[in-house]
Amino acid sequence: MNFVAALLLASVSMFLSPELLAQSVPGQGEDEGPVTVEADDGIEWIRDQRMYVARGNARAERGGVTVEADTLTALYREQNGATDIYRLEAIGNVVISSEKQRGYGERAVYDLDEAVAVMLGKQTPPRLETGTETITARDSLEYWEQRQIAVARGNAVAKKEDRTIRADTLIARFEEDAGGQLVAKRMDAVGNVVITTAEDVAHGDEGIYNVDSETAILQGNVRITRGENQLNGERAEVNLKTGISRLLSGPDGTRQRVRGLFNPKSDTQ
Repeated sequence: MNFVAALLLASVSMFLSPELLAQSVPGQGEDEGPVTVEADDGIEWIRDQRMYVARGNARAERGGVTVEADTLTALYREQNGATDIYRLEAIGNVVISSEKQRGYGERAVYDLDEAVAVMLGKQTPPRLETGTETITARDSLEYWEQRQIAVARGNAVAKKEDRTIRADTLIARFEEDAGGQLVAKRMDAVGNVVITTAEDVAHGDEGIYNVDSETAILQGNVRITRGENQLNGERAEVNLKTGISRLLSGPDGTRQRVRGLFNPKSDTQ
């Protein structure tokens, strides 16, 4: 499990852009306070491996973040004679929660140094809820608390009211609004992108969605469908607020031919 945890966290770092990784991220230092671990069926101390194993409704809490699971393994290091827990590995009915979000999974790894949670699930897809957005994924879902970024991989889906964004990989960037609630500001979608509203369905290979303006830029094999009418092209701007969609020239400024298919309804329809 330790190797899997390290591999998952390394894969997240490789996926994020160099600009994001260059940002300074504060760790969970001594000012965050101690880690409290409790469980119904006892806590086992495996001294040679520097770990504690808590079983039965296990719960760990530190700095406003709570990790709950059937079984929790806490890995620690010794620093100046003190025990410093730096990673929690959770198995079974996992819930990772803080004041502004809750994550769910069958398994999870929480890195206390980087404040990064990696959630996994086979029977039940990992899920992140912020109060305004619900994000699910088939393979894994990572949440970077300090950067306020979620990365969902494998049939990733983000839902808010009547809008759904689906892609192979979704990167959601969050900010706090005036009321202190965590809201998504931008979503980057890669691979088999589908944006669905009450009236339109837009497809593309890649997409960037701006939440405030409710506009999406789609690129690659773009199809925009409303009812029986369809527009095809290589690049498009879709305004989900006004319902206006525009087929655009290629990213290099080249003019590319677009195609529209319009099916009039019959009298009986």
